[in-house]
Amino acid sequence: MIDHVVLGVHHLDESRHFYENALRPLGVKVLVQEPEMVGFGDDEGRLFFWLALREPSHRVHVAFSAPDRAAVDAFHAAALHSGGVDNGPPGLRPQYHENYYGAFAFDADGNNIEAVCHRPA
Repeated sequence: MIDHVVLGVHHLDESRHFYENALRPLGVKVLVQEPEMVGFGDDEGRLFFWLALREPSHRVHVAFSAPDRAAVDAFHAAALHSGGVDNGPPGLRPQYHENYYGAFAFDADGNNIEAVCHRPA
């Protein structure tokens, strides 16, 4: 289990806008705002995803769980609407397993952000 992830970003406000909108359909929201960091978490107050104003060390891939396929679709639409770049539209990825339904978008720093649902339709 992952406890938390911290992404270094060049532009904190731009990145916050992207993630705040893209992750809303997945039930992830901003819980902490500090001058050089933004913390995202769930309704239980668990912080698990952070943006930090610092030089990104390298590109990463972060996959967020989605409760259903509609949330994956909504994530992708929100990500693109918030400045993300498409890296794979919503759809089945049977090369991973028969129910793997995911979508991918690059953020402003080139990180590959995914929403995935493992449940059958």
